Amino acid sequence: MIIPWEEIDPDTLYNLIESFVLREGTDYGEQEKTLEAKVADVKRQLNSGEAVVVWSELHENINIMPRGQFHPE
Repeated sequence: MIIPWEEIDPDTLYNLIESFVLREGTDYGEQEKTLEAKVADVKRQLNSGEAVVVWSELHENINIMPRGQFHPE
């Protein structure tokens, strides 16, 4: 189920994005981005609709994923 990110408390959303960024372990090439820059990138993707916040009842967890990869259970 997609959770409207705009309805999530700003502090909670920041913590969710930060947790997502830290566990992704993405390689950004030669120039490493700061945590703040990574969080801002994910927030921009949520704002543009490229990414969505998803709750999985099956796994009882919340995640952020590209909109194109979301497939309702």
